[in-house]
Amino acid sequence: MKYIYLLIISILFFSCGKDKVVKLPEINTSEISEINDVSAAYLFYDKTKADSVDLNRKNLISTTNWLVNIDKRLTLKQVIPHIKFLQEKKANAGHKNEHAKNYFTCHDISKNNLGFIEFTNLVYNNTNTLSNLKASPNEIIVNFNTSNIIRVINFKLDTVSKKTTKNNLAKTIKPFDVAENTIKLHFNSNLLFQDYITYKEHIITKIKHAKISPIEFIYN
Repeated sequence: MKYIYLLIISILFFSCGKDKVVKLPEINTSEISEINDVSAAYLFYDKTKADSVDLNRKNLISTTNWLVNIDKRLTLKQVIPHIKFLQEKKANAGHKNEHAKNYFTCHDISKNNLGFIEFTNLVYNNTNTLSNLKASPNEIIVNFNTSNIIRVINFKLDTVSKKTTKNNLAKTIKPFDVAENTIKLHFNSNLLFQDYITYKEHIITKIKHAKISPIEFIYN
């Protein structure tokens, strides 16, 4: 199955006689703009439903690259269970393609086209609470809260916590961007998916030397 590139911000989906729209999260630029051999899943924002989430996955093929189209208005609390479900579904599929990957679909503002962020090997941990953090000296915690305040916690310096913002995050974490360090990301579950993608793009583009942990902590 080949992917058709659309110059649109939203993805239209026709099901059961009704048009549905996924408002894709925006990113400034994407390193990945072309993927072949794909199938897609959709998480719709539906204000008429109690949980506001509607997942359509009937067109997924286990041996293809999966494009997961998530409405930017949903919260992490709403979408993470569905993302984990899709990850488990692919991992347990009878027919597998070890080279097939999973991607979030986004609107690349710089190209006014679709861009993609890979999440194939991401592991979401929902058990962590910030009140009981433990880490090694070379682990740097970056905590994204709903107040637009970001905290950078360095356990090597007696658990020093620095407040920063998205605009100043690059400057704050630059001293920790060294090869021996690991950056661990913590996200408040009430963040919108758009905020989550914005922060992820920021970290991916700014961290050049430190390792970014594949485990992301989602807390209440």
